Amino acid sequence: MADEQVVIDAMINGEKFKAEKQSPRENPAHPEEVVGYAPINTREDTVRAIEAAHNAFPSWAESSLDDRIRRMRSAIQNIKHRTSEIAKLLSREHGKPLYDSEGEIAVSLMWMEYACDNVAEVLKSDVQEHDSGRTIIAKDAIGVVSAISPWNYPISLSTIKIAPALLAGNTMVLKPSPLAPLAVSLVTEMIAEEFPPGVLNLVHGEADVGVELTSNPKVAKIAFTGGTETAKHIMKAAADTIKHMTLELGGNDAAIILSDFDVNDEKAMRRLVISNFLTAGQICMIAKRIYVDRSIHDEFVEKYIEAANRWIRVGDPFNEQTTIGPVNNKKQVEFVQSLVDDAKTKGARVVKLGKILDQDLYEKGYFMQPTVVIGANYDDPIVVEEQFGPTVPILPFNDDRHAIDLANDSIFGLTSSVWGEEKHAVKVARHIQAGTTMINTAAIQGLDVRFPFGGVKQSGMGREYGKEGLLAYTDTHVINIPDDKELPYIPE
Repeated sequence: MADEQVVIDAMINGEKFKAEKQSPRENPAHPEEVVGYAPINTREDTVRAIEAAHNAFPSWAESSLDDRIRRMRSAIQNIKHRTSEIAKLLSREHGKPLYDSEGEIAVSLMWMEYACDNVAEVLKSDVQEHDSGRTIIAKDAIGVVSAISPWNYPISLSTIKIAPALLAGNTMVLKPSPLAPLAVSLVTEMIAEEFPPGVLNLVHGEADVGVELTSNPKVAKIAFTGGTETAKHIMKAAADTIKHMTLELGGNDAAIILSDFDVNDEKAMRRLVISNFLTAGQICMIAKRIYVDRSIHDEFVEKYIEAANRWIRVGDPFNEQTTIGPVNNKKQVEFVQSLVDDAKTKGARVVKLGKILDQDLYEKGYFMQPTVVIGANYDDPIVVEEQFGPTVPILPFNDDRHAIDLANDSIFGLTSSVWGEEKHAVKVARHIQAGTTMINTAAIQGLDVRFPFGGVKQSGMGREYGKEGLLAYTDTHVINIPDDKELPYIPE
């Protein structure tokens, strides 16, 4: 593992730009270690980046699609060649195990390649001949896109925006999270270097930067992944200029375990455990509350704890035995622990899971031993709030209708999962209010970049991935070409 500090800069109009102030990013496993520094850009810097994107847009929108694809494929190859370097940096600044960082980069590349392979078909104009002439339905670029990405999957949740936006002929200003800014900046720079100046710009900073990105009249679209409360502020900031939006927000995803689920299926139980605790539970689409048919509840809990104890090994991200690293930041540790403590004071049983590989390291870093909470109330905060950390409640339900009502009793609706006999599970799934429902799998294990992803209710609007994720960065433009016939109902 390299231990050198990484210093990154903003990139505006194809050039590195040094800010007067910088923000350190520590290693969550070793908080005393500063991994690197990101700039704290100003609102004025952000205006410059937006102006660069605005000025670059006309010529980029008129560039050939073949040229855009060629440039993106070149960027993909550059990222592939540096995957090991990028993954190590991501693990150092984020805390996720190395296998998890490599997996994030793999998903990012998979999506970028899908976008390159399918964008020509998606953007192709639809020409229709009819009795009154001919109509062309074109897909036009929108303009300048402001992209704001989160810290939990910083690379994949940035490239999910960059690839379709640039391929469709838009320009972009990207702002990563200050809690994981380094690796994603490296990737963004590698992509930007393959494109003309101003097409892809990178800024960092605090709230004032976000306000400019979401309110500037030259921004035509906002692509945001993050919390629901932040999204409400973004929508208000964007209201005066009626911007396009794609919002992928929080989730409190339910997993429903039906009466016909085989609790002795070790592979299925392992998939469920992973769907709760991968990336220390810091995934928007992870299963965050488990509802189990009362008839199998006690046996399920026993088998679940056994499976969790087999898979969970908490340790340094670079230890090959580690399956779960530290939580990304101290504030998140404190929030998750407060939910667990609250449930415990109300009578719930808290069971610690897995093995701690290095107790000394554990006590120094932002680590949390994963827990399962048994016997919480249906309306306890640990059930109704998004934990975004390594804990999960298990609660019983009486029948399928009860399970569906419990799952839907949430302001969120990102993903969900149903576990049991397939036909039975699909029947239940059809009644769940969610953007995606997975059968006998959950979270990233069931993610497929070929199909649209996004939430309902307060989990967001719009879709990413799939052909819908490409179309999200276009405007529909209808061009009517009438024939020479006179319209009989309009007088001369």
